[in-house]
Amino acid sequence: MSSDTPIDEMSFEEAMRALEQVVSELESGKVALEDSIRLYERGAKLKQRCEAKLKDAEEKVAAITFDADGQPKGTAPVDGL
Repeated sequence: MSSDTPIDEMSFEEAMRALEQVVSELESGKVALEDSIRLYERGAKLKQRCEAKLKDAEEKVAAITFDADGQPKGTAPVDGL
């Protein structure tokens, strides 16, 4: 399984689908040892990408500010965003 999109350019959804495919292939037990190692390494990179995208999203959500009525009114500055 391979994708034309480099992992560091994948959206969260793309990386998650690719990671699910890697896990499925590894769980099938029909992959040669060398291919299993390659898939495992790819899976680790995909997992890191998903975690990074989730962290970015969490930081953006944490930056949302609310007015006195509890309604979103904008975002507060967050370092690195």
